Amino acid sequence: MKQILAILVLAVAFVMPSFAQASLNDNADNIVGEYLTDRGGKKSKVRVTKEKDGTYTAQMFWVEQPLDANGKKRKDVKNPDKSLRNVDIDKVVIVRGLKYLKEDKEWGDAKIYDPSKGIRVNVTATFESPKKLKLRGTIFGIGTTLYWTKIK
Repeated sequence: MKQILAILVLAVAFVMPSFAQASLNDNADNIVGEYLTDRGGKKSKVRVTKEKDGTYTAQMFWVEQPLDANGKKRKDVKNPDKSLRNVDIDKVVIVRGLKYLKEDKEWGDAKIYDPSKGIRVNVTATFESPKKLKLRGTIFGIGTTLYWTKIK
């Protein structure tokens, strides 16, 4: 009897995380909030908001190192859109038009912008846990995975 009980407890323990993850990805607005990001030791904070058209926007609102070597506010100097190169680095919009893809239970159909490289790549996002958002950026089938920690 104890063996059966132990097996049931273990089975529930392994199945519960997948149910929790699924429920996090079932609600489109779960992505709204503030996140801490760390890309190669460069930390920043990003705010995800919902737009009137139902899409989501992610904008940086804090960077760990906002000043350049001259003590001036860093700008988005690598932006391929020359009209955006004067935007303060802590105000850069990194995702615009992100959609919730109900059938896939993920967010995507948008591009994420990397201000350190000045490039935009396709992005998808899913929650791995209540505080861990997994972002997958790809271009020509090659990609990288980032994790954002939800702080609010």
